[in-house]
Amino acid sequence: MNLNEFAKNNMLVLDGAMGTMLQEGFDVKSIHEAYLAAGANMILTNTFDDSSDENIARSVKIAKDAVGGRGAFVGIDIAPTGQLLEPMGTLKFDEAYEIFKRQVLAGSKAGAHAIYIETFTDLYEAKCAVLAAKENCDLPVFCTMSLQENMRTFTGTDIPSMALTLTGLGVDFIGINCSVGPAQMRAMAAELMKWTHLPVIIKPNAGLPSFENGKTVFNLAPEEFAKEMERIASLGASGIGGCCGTTPEFIGKLASIAAGGVRSRPAANIPPAVCSASKTVVIDRVRTIGERINPTGKKRFKQALLENDMDYIVSQAIEQVDAGADILDVNVGVPKIDESSVMASAVKNIQSMVSAPLQIDSVSPEAIEAGLRAYSGKAIVNSVNGEDKSLREILPIVKKYGAAVVGLTLDQNGIPKTAEQRLEIAEKIVNAAISHGIPKQDIFIDCLTLTSGAEQAIAYQTIDAVRLVKEKLGVKTVLGVSNISFGLPARERLNQTFLTLAMANGLDLPIVNPNDEDMMDAVYCYHQLKNIDKGSGEYIERFSQAEQTARAPQTNDISHCITNGLKREIKPVVNNLLDERAPLEIINHLLIPCLDALGEKYEKGEIFLPQLLGSAEAAKVAFDIVKRKIPPGDTDHKGKIMIATVKGDIHDIGKNIVKVVLENYGYAVVDLGKDVDVNVVVEQALKNEVKLVGLSALMTTTLENMEKTIATLKQADKNIAVMVGGAVLTEQIAKKIGANYYAKDATSAVSIAREVFAAVKK
Repeated sequence: MNLNEFAKNNMLVLDGAMGTMLQEGFDVKSIHEAYLAAGANMILTNTFDDSSDENIARSVKIAKDAVGGRGAFVGIDIAPTGQLLEPMGTLKFDEAYEIFKRQVLAGSKAGAHAIYIETFTDLYEAKCAVLAAKENCDLPVFCTMSLQENMRTFTGTDIPSMALTLTGLGVDFIGINCSVGPAQMRAMAAELMKWTHLPVIIKPNAGLPSFENGKTVFNLAPEEFAKEMERIASLGASGIGGCCGTTPEFIGKLASIAAGGVRSRPAANIPPAVCSASKTVVIDRVRTIGERINPTGKKRFKQALLENDMDYIVSQAIEQVDAGADILDVNVGVPKIDESSVMASAVKNIQSMVSAPLQIDSVSPEAIEAGLRAYSGKAIVNSVNGEDKSLREILPIVKKYGAAVVGLTLDQNGIPKTAEQRLEIAEKIVNAAISHGIPKQDIFIDCLTLTSGAEQAIAYQTIDAVRLVKEKLGVKTVLGVSNISFGLPARERLNQTFLTLAMANGLDLPIVNPNDEDMMDAVYCYHQLKNIDKGSGEYIERFSQAEQTARAPQTNDISHCITNGLKREIKPVVNNLLDERAPLEIINHLLIPCLDALGEKYEKGEIFLPQLLGSAEAAKVAFDIVKRKIPPGDTDHKGKIMIATVKGDIHDIGKNIVKVVLENYGYAVVDLGKDVDVNVVVEQALKNEVKLVGLSALMTTTLENMEKTIATLKQADKNIAVMVGGAVLTEQIAKKIGANYYAKDATSAVSIAREVFAAVKK
């Protein structure tokens, strides 16, 4: 029986929690059998926390034996690695890929019916797992991510970015699991269905957690859970199941809901859009593409590429986004470099500090693929042209990675002189892209700007071509604007006039220098005149006297360097400050206030984890320089803190982030790692004479170990304060298990540390 075909006519009923049942003393096979007896038609292997080849083979066999002749499906459960991928962490993409590839091969060899990738919070890691599945087996691929109540993942990915990226990568089923209950997940499901045509899978927890009698319990009974899940099913979900806290009784209720079949679902009207991991740009108005990350005519940029000076490249990205660019073009093509390697590095570094989507710009198929593979989100590829060779080489890469593509209206005969001839090439490109499975809304046409000074008689044909492409083909249009004025005086005036004419004739994506205020002003004026900027709010804000003052260039001070993660540029800034100010003054009056301001932005959702960690890395460089200048006898840290992930839990992403941030605030951190025994925690806490211990847990099944660890610590030294954090924790649970503090994120941990060590000093 084919799983994809089955799902077209039947609602998938997935199983419930594994850990909850194991805690009750059931063995794995009996758990599978209980869920199948309750009505599940798809079960997942017990491989979330043990992905060794031996366990995968054993777990698939156990699950298939449990299925017997029932006709149900077995999915190999693939979990996150528990580590952050570069550039946020230290795990390389290729290393993570090999981990997932091994699991996929082991699961498919053992006879699993599907690859089930679930509970991911990092879109880049999810992409890595999906590619490992798609490139190494032919099984259907599921991918579900875990969202917080703010409808973003832990690392900042929102639903549109998740949907655009995973749909583009070609998964068969997409969905949301864990973190919240069904009531909170209903709005998430509705939003997801607006952004994908794929079957949607929803697996919530059994409500909100609490901790009772040494166990994690959830607040929804099966009947209440089913009532909420009926509402989700009515939206058109193709699969429903349970995550933490659900049991066979819950799944039995879901089976009754599924008996009614998949409900009708309105077709998703997905707009032309591109995204990074945390920001989606819908092309529903003129959107500017920043042109400055390009070595053409830029000696300093070429030097940066040759020297691998990624700080300079990132600074160019930041500058353009600050100036208003919606999307950034990335071109690193210079002789004597490995373009593929440099493209991947540039993409990773830029994405670590800016949220704007990127356009991968190269004539090399290898460099384009390297950039797309390194990219977290849905990018634009710039470009293909009307030559058969270009279409044949580039379009399959665009399709594989789910990107949008720019088509240049030229072929082996060069750029046609007339608008009608360029339209013919555009039509060929559009048809070729569609034949490769690229949606029409992801095809953008560049009618090519000619230099008016050299080809004045035909320069205006570009404007006519833009109009014809928009009228006849109905696709979005792109133009590099500044070439129109090359070799002429008063270039900015000609550029602005040309841009205005092009927008009036249907230009959607001008490639411009966003630092040229005249060009950006033209876009704001066009939006006002076209009634896109309804109420003229954006126009008024742009051109008010207060805004004119705010648009003054930023100074390259220490705050600017930290905020924008400029590790190389911060070194001379700090060294210059040390000539004028005392080390501790720099720490207390410059570095710490800057980190506090960033923490507030993170709390408000104005920046996300990649930017926070990038800033932390720059701050670490500054701290290291300053600390070397602290005179003997002065304190070089604010206190010692010990952190650990508790016994039985192998996930330490949150703990590692807390460590980085605490160290940047000047605390000495002793990191015991993950899966740490209770006695080791106590022994090391006493040995290191710490006053604050941080404990982390992701899984509900390890909360009992956290409670034991806290109790044993308090028994050994009642003056040790304990803060706890992790996906499964809440303020209420923290109090119940005896913790002094609940740290919901790294910035909360800093506030707790301040409170604890202020009390110690008193």
